[in-house]
Amino acid sequence: MEELKSDKPDEYLPVLVITAQPGHKLRALQTGAKDFISKPFDLVEVETRIHNLLEVRLLYNELANYNKVMEQTVQDRTGDLLQANLLLTKEIEERKKAKELLLAKCSEIEELQTRLQAENIYLQQEDARNYNFGQIIGQSKALAEVFLRVEQVAPMNATVLLLGATGTGKGVIARAVHSRSTRKEKSMITVDCTSLPANLIESELFGREKGAFTGADTRQIGRFEMADGGTIFLDEIGELPLALQGKLLRVIQDGEFERLGNPRTIKIDVRIIAATNRNLAEEISNGRFREDLFYRLNIFPITVPPLRERQEDIPLLVNHFVAKFNQKMGKKVETVSPDTLDVLREYHWPGNVRELESVIERAVIISQGKALQVLDQFVAGQQKTGETAGQENKSIADVEHDHIKNVLQKTGGQIEGKKGAAIILGLNPSTLRARMRKLKISRQ
Repeated sequence: MEELKSDKPDEYLPVLVITAQPGHKLRALQTGAKDFISKPFDLVEVETRIHNLLEVRLLYNELANYNKVMEQTVQDRTGDLLQANLLLTKEIEERKKAKELLLAKCSEIEELQTRLQAENIYLQQEDARNYNFGQIIGQSKALAEVFLRVEQVAPMNATVLLLGATGTGKGVIARAVHSRSTRKEKSMITVDCTSLPANLIESELFGREKGAFTGADTRQIGRFEMADGGTIFLDEIGELPLALQGKLLRVIQDGEFERLGNPRTIKIDVRIIAATNRNLAEEISNGRFREDLFYRLNIFPITVPPLRERQEDIPLLVNHFVAKFNQKMGKKVETVSPDTLDVLREYHWPGNVRELESVIERAVIISQGKALQVLDQFVAGQQKTGETAGQENKSIADVEHDHIKNVLQKTGGQIEGKKGAAIILGLNPSTLRARMRKLKISRQ
């Protein structure tokens, strides 16, 4: 038994031991025997035991073969699974990267769509406004000085401050600066600081995230972000609340800001053109305007002259506006009498070019023939000095005060909109507000 086991240790040996000694039975089983028969024995029993052991051996060999086949199958399948797992892991990584790239592109597309939508809305609103009174018309010395300064500063990226009374055409000068600059292919975004509600002006300028404050149910791109790469025109900058002037100063100095409700700093490259009809030095003295902001804005000031200082341009402007409103209304006004031009030249035009445009529009509407009929009652006396001039100006102010007040009463204090006082008076809302402040007229 020991020799058989040592010769073939890995094989199944179905050994049957025949013995008459009880001790031999135990020893035989311990050394590897599979069965035993005690003497005396029956030959049939021996044959039967041998047959059973051979059957077991056959089954054992079959099981061993099955195990080998199974092990090989498991090894082959494990190799396939490992290879498939490697491919799957690689594919998962690639899909993860593709998903991250797709999410980044989707975010970029969403950002661009939001910006494009904001720009479209802005352009639609801009087209509906009447800030612009057409191209710059005139050949006076006062206007020639403005043209010279525009040509000097336009190619630079310097900040420009436009000074002048309401209605003199500061918005047109701003567009002239932008159109002659290196940024002319980009947008020029206009912000009228007088028309934005005080509680919304910050989000209009710098943007907001959804939920930044009560009522902010969508994300909004600010005007500065819309103007990135181009120009932003801050009209009537003197009306900007003091609390926001510090944030504007930071944008001018560092070119960065944060949207409301988002701590992420946004970097921009914007050229700033500001305009005001106020005396900013007085505003600084009265604590309503930051001195450091004024120095940042006052890099290159351009003063736009009032219409009364460029009377020689009035005939050119009149002809321009007549042609404009002829086309708009389908009229055929062709001539303006010398007497009419004299009256228009002698009037002091407190509303400047914008007021002249309104007067000519009304005149084209009421003119029945080919000659322009101006029915506005101008107080255009010849004397412009001393007490007479003071009384005349006072009389004009009184008439204007009463007229504006009556129209505001009819509109219930409404300034903007189709039924607002600005439309009835033929004025831009910012012009009307400026006149109301000057004449100390309230909405009530």
